[in-house]
Amino acid sequence: MLHLCGEWERKDGMMKVGNTEYDAASDLPGEVPVFPLSGALLLPGAQLPLNIFEPRYISMFDDCLAGSRLIGVIQPALEHDQSDERPVGDLCAIGCLGRILGYGETGDGRYVLTLGGVCRFRVKTEVFDPPRAYRVCAIEPEMADLAKNDLGETVDREELLRSFRAYLDANNLEVDWKSVEKASNATLVNSLSMMSPYGPAEKQALLEARDIKARADTLIAITEMVLAQNDEDTSWRLQ
Repeated sequence: MLHLCGEWERKDGMMKVGNTEYDAASDLPGEVPVFPLSGALLLPGAQLPLNIFEPRYISMFDDCLAGSRLIGVIQPALEHDQSDERPVGDLCAIGCLGRILGYGETGDGRYVLTLGGVCRFRVKTEVFDPPRAYRVCAIEPEMADLAKNDLGETVDREELLRSFRAYLDANNLEVDWKSVEKASNATLVNSLSMMSPYGPAEKQALLEARDIKARADTLIAITEMVLAQNDEDTSWRLQ
């Protein structure tokens, strides 16, 4: 059964993630460790569980825990993206900062942790000095993610749920409908975006959507295209 993810408190001019408030560029570091992860989507205000086991990322986690507790979640450059606008050629231009909210040690050398989304960022350049086992980038945070209290009030909730229900039915999936009914539009849109099984390009489009309404519209369009494609594939197989 699918469950919606929780969201952190957001107020006008401030994002509170865990015990920490972020309301200005000075609250964020100019350089952050980045965790390239294909198909991963972290959104401001939402939560992402991670399982870390590679030695370089264990080193990154240890350093982050002792420092700002912030990690930049970002996708590798998309396969068919020929754009020359990416400052670091093998990374997408935009990612999301996540704060380490909690973690556990598994006993076999892994960390299991939860990141809370703070704000999106744009990569400026990669930082090589001092040398590290993991990658670090200079970033420009998307301050609008901290400043505005976007509740998604203009989201077409009925259309979003219709599309979501059709996808669940087509794939024989279930969801905790009580949590869906209680969720705000922003929580609903961000949760559905993050739990959606779509590919890296679709996840990047959802990340880069300018606001909750645009993200909802993008999610509905992607879902309808996938459902239409599934119908065409089924019709072809039945012929």
